Amino acid sequence: MNTPMIRLIEKKDNPQIAKVIRSVFEDMDIPKIGTAYEDKALDCMYETYDTETSCYFVVTENNTVVGGAGIAKLDNYEGTERICELQKMYFLPEARGKGIGRTLIKMCLVKAREFNFEKCYIETMPNMTAAQKLYKSVGFKLLDGPLGNTGHHSCPVHLLMTL
Repeated sequence: MNTPMIRLIEKKDNPQIAKVIRSVFEDMDIPKIGTAYEDKALDCMYETYDTETSCYFVVTENNTVVGGAGIAKLDNYEGTERICELQKMYFLPEARGKGIGRTLIKMCLVKAREFNFEKCYIETMPNMTAAQKLYKSVGFKLLDGPLGNTGHHSCPVHLLMTL
């Protein structure tokens, strides 16, 4: 793998990032129902994250998208704290284990602080142990249950960190 580049998503990236995310679900045998796989946003990621308090980064190599992650307000959360969610963080196999995920999380958390969020939430799958280890290493702590209602009822692992 050549040196990857991380940048904000562009409209032209929509088909590539959707393909990356769907392929990760298929490769890792992650349920498609009740997860990000069935989100309408997958096919219009640029438009979805083109707001004042959200952003999405893609990782490219040789002008090909190999991964990404974003930050957006936590859906359907009614508490008093300003909580965002680290969303749709997925990488093709060739981009894993190289420190890109840690860099991308840190970039997302910088943006979350710029957007004045107080905490960051994430949902994941039990079999994504490497991802969980990474999240915990940057300060996420396991929760007993979900916050808000993301519609991802098949994601039983919930984590939160104070920004």
